[in-house]
Amino acid sequence: MTTPPLAPPGWSRWLVPPAALSVHLSIGQAYAWSVFKPPLESALGLSGTQSALPFQLGIVMLGLSAAFGGTLVERNGPRWAMTVALCCFSSGFLLAALGAATEQYWLIVLGYGFVGGIGLGIGYISPVSTLIKWFPDRPGMATGIAIMGFGGGALIASPWSSQMLESFGTDNSGIALAFLVHGVTYAVFMTLGVLLVRVPAQAVGAGAAGEGDGARAASAGPQVSARQAIRTPQFWCLWLVLCMNVTAGIGILEKAAPMITDFFADTPTPVSVPAAAGFVALLSAANMAGRLGWSSASDLIGRKNVYRLYLGIGALMYFLIAQFGDASKPLFIGCALVILSFYGGGFATVPAYLKDLFGTYQVGAIHGRLLTAWSTAGVLGPLIVNWVADSQESAGKSGPGLYGLSLTIMIGLLLLGFAANELIRPVHPRHHHVPAGTVPAPAADSAAAPAPGKEADAAPRNPA
Repeated sequence: MTTPPLAPPGWSRWLVPPAALSVHLSIGQAYAWSVFKPPLESALGLSGTQSALPFQLGIVMLGLSAAFGGTLVERNGPRWAMTVALCCFSSGFLLAALGAATEQYWLIVLGYGFVGGIGLGIGYISPVSTLIKWFPDRPGMATGIAIMGFGGGALIASPWSSQMLESFGTDNSGIALAFLVHGVTYAVFMTLGVLLVRVPAQAVGAGAAGEGDGARAASAGPQVSARQAIRTPQFWCLWLVLCMNVTAGIGILEKAAPMITDFFADTPTPVSVPAAAGFVALLSAANMAGRLGWSSASDLIGRKNVYRLYLGIGALMYFLIAQFGDASKPLFIGCALVILSFYGGGFATVPAYLKDLFGTYQVGAIHGRLLTAWSTAGVLGPLIVNWVADSQESAGKSGPGLYGLSLTIMIGLLLLGFAANELIRPVHPRHHHVPAGTVPAPAADSAAAPAPGKEADAAPRNPA
């Protein structure tokens, strides 16, 4: 076991989000995978479903490594976790480069999907618990700052990867060189986070940040262990909420470039390859902005209310794309941007939702277990969109007809998530058990008044 790096006296908590961002901006490259899909399909003779395998396995491994590694991250601290993430994510790219150079697609799947996916999971959860401890008064904003980096990683990676492929070529050797450059560059960038991150030497209080009651109330409310949390209905309702929201968003994101091309292929203004890559970058920007904007808004209006927006309005956006998307590029792009902002917001808000329901005691480990919902969605979303598109193409359909059925399925999944969110209630006191003395008792006068409309952020007060 390693000793987490403690912050010296006077250390500013505002240095922690940049450390988290250096890791999340790097591993957020996963959202730009669709840029590599057409070159891989052409160079290696793959179908759309096959070219999605590295991305799908990466998301599966993200959830599994976060679930099984969450307790280790809590125990060993963020620097250990960021170092593991750096090694796995970068070496995954190097293995993928070897696979592309030798035309061994299984090596690309193994490297980017399996090894790199472990780096995704450990890197994703590495700063979350630390940020909540540094910012107990603004958990939504704090996790949003870091997690927006994961959503914004493709904003950098998409045009960067496209430019590399244009320069190096889209054959197997050009793809291999692009993978190699990615692996080396991200290793250097993630090192900055490893060197900068610190954990608070003691509970953040009024004197540390000047935010008063909100910070002193960090340990108030329920404190539930990870083992107890997974035995509650709240955990599984939230698991379903996250899974449905992610499935809906990731389906568009993973196939963004070919999807917008297909929608307008038979129109007077088809979408070019560079424009499709620009669309991927726009989606990444919306994803990034939603992570900070919506998660910060949840500190004001409450977690349950903001998920009502994600799931309800998200279903409406999918309906508009399905019915009218091919008639107007601005409508298609606008709806997709809203969906991706909700998708990103859902990720950034969920750690604060967990903190509201289960407390800060093992929130990082609980978060890791919840991310198995992401693993499930990482398979479901791309599988639904790619399988439906491939089957519709085999049936002789083209353009928007490739996606009509999958869009309808996404609407149903979002409505299912909406219903699950409505079932979430505060955790029953019988689950409020942690080892004596682990969580310091709050002072009698330290309870902070909840934000308007927030209450316990889990909505109705009768325990379930």
